[in-house]
Amino acid sequence: MAQVISRAGWGAKPPSRRLDRVTQTRGVKVHYTGGHVPPSIVDDHRRCIELVLSIQRMHMAGGREQPYSDIGYNMVACPHRRIFIGRGPGVIPAANGPGLNTSHYAVLALVGSSGFTQPTDELLHAVLDAVAYLRQHGGAGTEIKGHRDGYATDCPGGPLYAWVKAGAPRPAETKKPTPTETEALVKQLPTLEKGDHGWDVKTVHHLLIARDYGGLDGVDDTTFTAAHEAGVKGLQAAAGLTVDGIVGPRTWPVLLRIA
Repeated sequence: MAQVISRAGWGAKPPSRRLDRVTQTRGVKVHYTGGHVPPSIVDDHRRCIELVLSIQRMHMAGGREQPYSDIGYNMVACPHRRIFIGRGPGVIPAANGPGLNTSHYAVLALVGSSGFTQPTDELLHAVLDAVAYLRQHGGAGTEIKGHRDGYATDCPGGPLYAWVKAGAPRPAETKKPTPTETEALVKQLPTLEKGDHGWDVKTVHHLLIARDYGGLDGVDDTTFTAAHEAGVKGLQAAAGLTVDGIVGPRTWPVLLRIA
């Protein structure tokens, strides 16, 4: 089950008025952001919190044609398999469309129409964990639908909607390497820093690109440059590691996503 982040945990602003209640729904409708989500969100949970806060601000400021009294979703799922309490269970959402909010709760997946568009297994697990939470605490029924079901919109985007239409299957649980296995793998990898050369630098180069760290266009991918050092420092800062720009035994697992 995903870690649940309370409203206080993500710094939610209080609703501008008392929200209408609901005791049960037919199920849940799944949404996406409809905008650009940077691929690097997968490596930095702080970006998830920032995005949820920005969505609440946008909703309450009238970014969806008219101001909402709170974020429009009941729950938000992020690619770190964490779920944010939005309006929460037992509250009517505002995101499904006129006349469609009392029949289904609304769950937002932090995936966009550009950038990070293909939901990861961890994000899909989080969506289903949010659905389970609403069933347990809010009387949500068995239906899992997309926002576009009954409302003229592209939401929740092609990849996420295809998953919904396939029955929203839960991905297979992936086994992460044990600490011993990770240590054994990392021992086979060299420590790299600015000025180093070789195929292992090429690996770092392309992993940084995959993690959405910029500044590497046209850069030699077999020489560890200042641009690579800057990317590694950004990755280390996002992961809470010592920021030294050196790819060593604590940074390799983060680059390889095995930590």
